[in-house]
Amino acid sequence: MKVIRFGSKRLEKIYNRSVDQKRYIAEKVKRIIEDVRMFGDEALLKYNRKFDGAKISVRQLKVSQIEISAAYQNISPNFVSSLKVVIENVNRFYHKTLRKSWRIKDADGVILGENYTPLERVGVYIPAGSAPLVSTVYMTVLPARLAGVKKIVLISPPDKKGLINPHILAVADLLKVDEIYRVGGAQGIAALAYGTKTIPRVDKIVGPGNVYVTEAKRQVFGVVDIDMIAGPTELVIIANRFSDPRFVIADLKAQVEHVKGLAILITNSKNLVRMVKAAVNNESGYIILTSNLEQAVDIANRIAPEHLQILVKNPQRLLKGVRNAGAVFLGPYTPTAVGDYIAGPSHVLPTYGTARFFSGLSVLDFLKSTHIISYSKKALEKAREPLEKIAGIEGLNWHAESVKARFL
Repeated sequence: MKVIRFGSKRLEKIYNRSVDQKRYIAEKVKRIIEDVRMFGDEALLKYNRKFDGAKISVRQLKVSQIEISAAYQNISPNFVSSLKVVIENVNRFYHKTLRKSWRIKDADGVILGENYTPLERVGVYIPAGSAPLVSTVYMTVLPARLAGVKKIVLISPPDKKGLINPHILAVADLLKVDEIYRVGGAQGIAALAYGTKTIPRVDKIVGPGNVYVTEAKRQVFGVVDIDMIAGPTELVIIANRFSDPRFVIADLKAQVEHVKGLAILITNSKNLVRMVKAAVNNESGYIILTSNLEQAVDIANRIAPEHLQILVKNPQRLLKGVRNAGAVFLGPYTPTAVGDYIAGPSHVLPTYGTARFFSGLSVLDFLKSTHIISYSKKALEKAREPLEKIAGIEGLNWHAESVKARFL
């Protein structure tokens, strides 16, 4: 791991990291999206063969209930019982974040409010490959389900035999996902955004993916909503001489298990720097040496990481200064892994410093608000003068006339 001191210009590279999107990727994704728009299911089958080596027919794009039921025979007997504990944790957390529609009324008869309604259809992307992200199924589907989304469609890349990981199928089934399709990559995102004869168009797409999936989500944004533009996972740990080096080292090693995962230790302990540098062999990681913990918090805020672990004796004291992080893990017994799998809050979190303005996936991502406005005649009469003045300034005279017409 590279050692950087507080104040070094090398920190700017970390602060200003962003999606390093190559032009050829954007152009390739654009062609794939256009191909899916024009040729629909046939394009999906072509890309399944090309990218995943899966030769399937149009009828096999949708995973059958028979295949879903058979998935339970290929998973550990304890898996379902373990999953129920996780589901309870996630549901308990998100029940607290649900929004209710509201109204206020004044003496003049003005009624204002908001109606909260769930999105109709949501698409969930679940990566597969060498590491099928089973946890991402419940971390995306459960908030959508709690919000009241009417239809949840899940897509995931098939293997060379045309199969989807049985754990993904079992979790999706337990969470009552409406439809599952064996397609991945930019072509899968295009199918969800524009629809094909087989795959329905959705209103929002959520879930992580590789650079092609991320670029496809960026390109279809506006046609559909997306959760965020996400990159490789990130971890920043703040620690000092009182932190247990075993925990720091183990958590950094867990982070670099991820492909291109960014691991950063910020500390004011030179001894900890030496131990970590000797134990964690990762050329893309960083150790940032500061004079004090206040500097550490300042750096963490500027990095705005996906995950921030505070491994000091009194983490609550430092938490007061934290402004930018996707999720914060406090104390020696809260490794990032608990947030990845069992704690409750979704592990779909902002990366690349976007925690400065993005939040982690939540129930609110699957709700939309509609403003409610109602005026009585008395209330409208009181509002006439300022309304007519503003309309006149903007040169929109018929806006003012639409009010005057009600008092002729």
